[in-house]
Amino acid sequence: MNAIREKFVTDGYITGLQVLTPDDALLHRDHLERAEKDLSGSLHYLNKVHTILKSPFDLATHPKLLDAVESIIGPDILLYNCTFIIKEPKTATFVSWHQDLAYWGLTGGEQVSAWLALSSATEISGCMQMIPGSHHWGQFEQSTGTDPDNVLLQSQTIHNVDDRTATLCPLNAGEASLHHGWTVHCSKPNQSNDRRIGLNIQYITPSMRQEKTDFDTALLVRGQDLHGFYGADVPAEDFVLTENKIAQMMQLTERYQQIAGTRTETNTQ
Repeated sequence: MNAIREKFVTDGYITGLQVLTPDDALLHRDHLERAEKDLSGSLHYLNKVHTILKSPFDLATHPKLLDAVESIIGPDILLYNCTFIIKEPKTATFVSWHQDLAYWGLTGGEQVSAWLALSSATEISGCMQMIPGSHHWGQFEQSTGTDPDNVLLQSQTIHNVDDRTATLCPLNAGEASLHHGWTVHCSKPNQSNDRRIGLNIQYITPSMRQEKTDFDTALLVRGQDLHGFYGADVPAEDFVLTENKIAQMMQLTERYQQIAGTRTETNTQ
């Protein structure tokens, strides 16, 4: 685990972390797609899904993931958010160059973003790209917009990124990447014939405070919370979406977007 921490500290990310077997990844994909049938639509970019469905909760608390996260930020870990990010095949959907922490309103940098692949993520299907070491460079200026093909909530974009310095982060189904919230990253459209499905998981330490609102929620998944800055999310206990759960998920997504929908103005460069 020291090697994971060293690379994360140096580059701002690691990739190719084996979490699930291909068969287990396929099983969780099946759970997702069954839930989408209950929803009569995609679960793409809906928030706090670990409080609605057991599958993402089980994935976010997988010991291999938590061990890797602990090696980076220590033994006290809060699960802040889980979001499926899904690019349908042969579509123009993309993620522009950005930094996660510019919008979340959280203090400090003791945070890890995980991206767990439930289907293959390749250059053709639009895997993530990272700028190594960019988490050391401070917060970049990001413009906002309304591009319907941009996955990000406000189409937030860092311009003039030298993509010649970018590193591709392909993942097989069952593998994960971890990156820092200040690491500059993006992903291009899915030109393959299959869905590109990933579960995006946000881990923070209990010492990180939410500055945009007086109330936010998280879930202690390892260690202790000696700060008490967050209300407690309740993990899902089953794999089925009901009408009540769908309504709750929409409320949680709306609340999250109200928080993340404005910029945190610190350390711009």
